[in-house]
Amino acid sequence: MIDLDGAAALFAAASDLTVGLEEEFSILEPESLDLTQRFEELRDSAAERSPALHEHLAGELISSEIEIISGRGTDLADAIARQRELRRELFALAEGRGVALGATATHPWADYREQRIIETEHYRRVEEGLKYVAWRNNTFSLHVHVGVRDLDRAVKVCDRLRPVLPLLLALSASSPFLDGRASGLHSSRSQIFTRSFPRCGVPEPFGGWPAYREYIELLSATASIVEFTQVWWSIRPHFAFGTVEVRICDVQSTASDSEELAALIVACVAQALRDIDERRPFEDLPGRLIEENMWRAIRYGLDGRMIDFERGEEYPSARIAERLLAWTAPARRELGLDPKLPERNSAQRQLDLLAAGASMEEVYAQTVRETRTSYADGGPA
Repeated sequence: MIDLDGAAALFAAASDLTVGLEEEFSILEPESLDLTQRFEELRDSAAERSPALHEHLAGELISSEIEIISGRGTDLADAIARQRELRRELFALAEGRGVALGATATHPWADYREQRIIETEHYRRVEEGLKYVAWRNNTFSLHVHVGVRDLDRAVKVCDRLRPVLPLLLALSASSPFLDGRASGLHSSRSQIFTRSFPRCGVPEPFGGWPAYREYIELLSATASIVEFTQVWWSIRPHFAFGTVEVRICDVQSTASDSEELAALIVACVAQALRDIDERRPFEDLPGRLIEENMWRAIRYGLDGRMIDFERGEEYPSARIAERLLAWTAPARRELGLDPKLPERNSAQRQLDLLAAGASMEEVYAQTVRETRTSYADGGPA
């Protein structure tokens, strides 16, 4: 049984605006840049060389993927400092074992049929329950956890951020290639994960903890889930950490992109909390409307146009960061956050190289070099 009383007690004791970061990397053969199934080797080597790194490593479905988890930081700066040290250790470990690491949300040409699911009880359950849907999900993400005191407030933050999720996805898009071709999408990861998994994507609004609890109780009672983590919404209260977990974003090709995006996400959660606590009026958008912007984010990323539903008109997606920064200004001032996202995100940079005449393989090689240069030293100085 899922301990919902325990979850409520955990959130009651939680602190607002603690931060945890999770970054997922592809494990690559350094010459061909093909996926290579060496997660267990890296994990075991970390146990011998660096117990601190080993403690913060995790497997993520397939053996050619590895994740580092900052743990709970008192604030964003603390979480970033923790993550930078883990990045340095992970990239040094990978180099020492003769592998490279990639940070695009899909691998451009790897065949999902050749990837092995890692041997854990959780992922055996995922594979048994989902079959093709799990096999096909060779994707890499950035997750940001933000502490929220009280589960009712946490559920309301998730509600408040529903229309923000497509905007964050457009900003984060890093996966224009899939199955050996340019997919025509800026976030092909979202198409094969978010659109395929059950209980995934943008949730319906719940209004508060009682309705969310009733939903989890129904899923549990009907054997739909046995773990709360089988609710794969793109934003969710995390019952083990006392956080709101924002799960919508593609992994970022550079450490600086990852940190600036995380800062914006923290600002969005903080502003949502502020709006809720100050009882600012907010009307939940129907899912059918948010889905329009989700598709635009998947298809066009920052090169497209989004819908402002309050005004009933479009605006350039290139203005998303500007609009989110304006909304979060009060919270950012209070927290001292000033995120500076790149003018062009990873998907755009990759597609720029393709348009200039580079092959897909050359584009990916350049992106892997960019990732190593950025992450191997931990992050921006």
